[in-house]
Amino acid sequence: MGEKKWYVVHVLSGHEKKAQESLEKRIKTEGMTERIPTVLIPTEKVSEIKSGKKTIVARKFFPGYILVNMEMDENTYYVVKDTPGIIGFIGSGTPVPLHDDEINDIIAQIEAKKEKVKPKVDFEKGEAVKIKDGPFVNLDGIVEDIDPDRGKLRIMVTIFGRATPVELEYWQVERE
Repeated sequence: MGEKKWYVVHVLSGHEKKAQESLEKRIKTEGMTERIPTVLIPTEKVSEIKSGKKTIVARKFFPGYILVNMEMDENTYYVVKDTPGIIGFIGSGTPVPLHDDEINDIIAQIEAKKEKVKPKVDFEKGEAVKIKDGPFVNLDGIVEDIDPDRGKLRIMVTIFGRATPVELEYWQVERE
């Protein structure tokens, strides 16, 4: 048995899951589960508000790419390369494996973010926003601070000629 290394595989953007499923099915069919044990899409959980409802979605670290742990030889190369939805390996000409420290960092990130749900932040400090919900509805303000752990923004709103800080959740404001 050869040494297994991690390779980055370019896939059709937006079709990472489909490419992963096709490849895993093909590996099983070809009897190569020992030589290609893992196909991975690094993701983190992100909460976002759609139509007033909070949803949790998986956001990909590397859209358009998947990671494959495999023994590289001519047979395994063609099993991966000839799978529908896969464009090819990263590397000029011959596939270049990731260094151990690179894959260890990626796996550590996946593990660290597995249970935490991170709010999707679409705002930046100093950005002008309009409040769309709550007691300050329809007022304009400037984002002064972002607290991603709590999913809150501190907005400076001018009320009666004075700048006043107001704490709101992400979904309560929109870009101007």
